Formats: sequence, C-alpha cells, structure tokens
Amino acid sequence: MYIVARLILGFGIPTCIVAGSSLIGELGYPKERPILTSFFNVAYFVGQITAAAICFGTNSIPNDWAWRIPSALQIVPSLLQISLVLFLPESPRWLISHDRADEALEILAKYHAEGDVDSEFVKAEMAQINTTIKIEYESSKRSWMDILSTAGMRRRCLVTSMLGLFTQWSGNTLISYYLGKLLQMIGITNPVVQQKLNVGIACWALICGSTVALLVRVFRRRVMYMTCTISLLLCYIAWTISMQKAVTAFESGVYNQGASIATIFFIFAYSPCYNIGYNALTYTYLVELWPFAERSRGIAFFQFFSRMAGFFTTFVNPIGLDNVSWRYLISYCCWLAFEVVFVYFFFPETSGRTLEELAFCKSTIHRKPTRILREPFLTSMFR
Repeated sequence: MYIVARLILGFGIPTCIVAGSSLIGELGYPKERPILTSFFNVAYFVGQITAAAICFGTNSIPNDWAWRIPSALQIVPSLLQISLVLFLPESPRWLISHDRADEALEILAKYHAEGDVDSEFVKAEMAQINTTIKIEYESSKRSWMDILSTAGMRRRCLVTSMLGLFTQWSGNTLISYYLGKLLQMIGITNPVVQQKLNVGIACWALICGSTVALLVRVFRRRVMYMTCTISLLLCYIAWTISMQKAVTAFESGVYNQGASIATIFFIFAYSPCYNIGYNALTYTYLVELWPFAERSRGIAFFQFFSRMAGFFTTFVNPIGLDNVSWRYLISYCCWLAFEVVFVYFFFPETSGRTLEELAFCKSTIHRKPTRILREPFLTSMFR
C-alpha cells in the first residue's frame, strides 16, 4: 500500500509542477512574471515549515499518533487543491493555439488590463502571441522528438537536463533528508535540538527564497546562476573543513563545540547560496528558455532528470556518509566545481524579454544559424 501511494504521488506531483509553472509563466503580467514564477518554487518552504513544525509538535506523543497525525494531515493540501483548481483560468496562449481567441482576450484583459478589452497593451499582446504561435507551429510537429530536432533545441535539452541534476546534486538533499544524521555525526544527538534546527533551517530558507524571488528583475540570469554555483562551492569547501574537525573530535570522544557551531553556520549559509539560482530562479528560467509549443515538454524533461537525480541521492547519501563519513562531502565539492564551469560556458541569458520575444529569437536560431555570432542575445545563447 505504501509503495502504491508513493507511485501515485510520484505521478501527481510532477504533473502539477509542469502545469502550474507553465500556467503562471504564461498568465503572469510580463513585468511581474519573473517574480511570480520564482515564488512558485519558493512556496515549497511553506510546506516544509508546516511539516517540520507538525512533526516537532507531535514528537512528544508517546504512541503511534506521533507519526499518524503528520501522515493524516498530508491529505489537507490535496483537498485544498482539488477544491480550488476548477477556479483557475486557462492559459491565454493555449486558448489561442486552440482557436479560442475571444476567451484568451477576456483573460488577458482581466489580468493585464483590469478588464479593459480595448486596451492597446492587451491588443499588442494578442497580436504578438498569435504571430509567435503561428511561427512556432509552422516548424513544429508538436511531438516529443521536436525537443531534439535542431541544434538549438538539443542545446536547450542539455541545459535543462543538467539543471535538473544540479537542483538535486548540489548537496541540498543532504540537508533536506539527512540533517539528523549530519547533526549526530558532529555530536548534536538531542532529538529536540535537531528538530528545532530543522524548523529554523526551513524558516531561514523561506526568507532567503522570498528575498531572491523579489530580486530576479534586478540581476541577469547568468549572474545569478554563476553567483549561486560559486558561492555553493565555497560554502561546501568551508562546510567540509568544519565537518572534518567536528566529526574527528566526536569520534575520538571529544565534543568540539566550535567546529560543530561552524558546521551549523555553514548549513544555514547554504540556503541563500542555493536559493540564488537553483530554487527561486529555476522555473522562471525554464519558462523563458522554452518556446510555447515545447514548454510543457521542456519542463517535463527537467522534472524527469530532477526526479531521477533526487531518487539517486536519496539512496546514495546514507551509504556515502556511513562508509566515508565527512569525506563524502568532498564529492559534492568536486561536482559543484563542475557546475561552475558548465554554467559559465552553457547557460544562456534570457532576462529582459517577453516570452514571445524570446521565442522569436530562438526560432530565428533554427532557421538561420549563421546569425548566431552577430546578435548579442544569440551569442550568449551559444557561448
């Protein structure tokens, strides 16, 4: 029964993520779209805080209800989603692509012009979306093979797949799933203290993620991703050093308070480093990276690699910690160094344009690859 439930969750969650992130990106007002799509992923921490607080509150119950209550309460978010999903508007781009332009106009007017269907801005959006979708569908058979059909699309697949790996293989799963084990290794064995730290980390992550989400319009995407990867690498190197000192001391029967505090500090410092790129910015970047005709498939492609990477680390992390202790963190340092190099050479810049402008530039790549070296945006796309 447990396995069946996990399979259903594994199918449902990625489906909601693909649909939700695409809808937010396509429905959002152009100026606000980066912030909205960034907050989409930040909302994860609201659930993390709620779950951590509930587990902390039920931890003192001296019977099976200590775990039954948190398990039963997981049905509440699903019921909330079911009750509200029917009130969601449809994507105007999807409506236009299915010859329902009048409905698309009403939705754009409602959300982008306070209900004014005669708004010049909305009319311009409609014309731009119409033209862009026609251009995309002229060169697209709308199949899964389209995401590998051209050099530009294969480049998107490479960036998307690696982004899926980066979001799970940057050391975040160690904190998310094995914080208790990490704390035990450095001598913090009190379960109450561990749970307090868990709640504190979740609250801190929400603050960091929300702050970054509000800054996505200020900094360019490549700047944020490079800052993210470099800061993660430096943070992990420092974390590895402090972890080595704390674990070595504890294994010899001595509690090194200074090293343990330093380790906790770097665990907290990890959150803003990770949120700069791999949390708040992820779906903002994916929505901008993929044109409308392949956007849902592109995000699904990301989800596949992200879920597979998460599955891998979930089972490999405890093996690594048990067999090589603090040395396991060195593997993450090496991988993070690779991320820095990959982001620098392969991640394109997508900020400062509407989704239609991005799609138009990318379709131009497919038809006239010789123009790549003459246009700054296209040059960054393939640098």
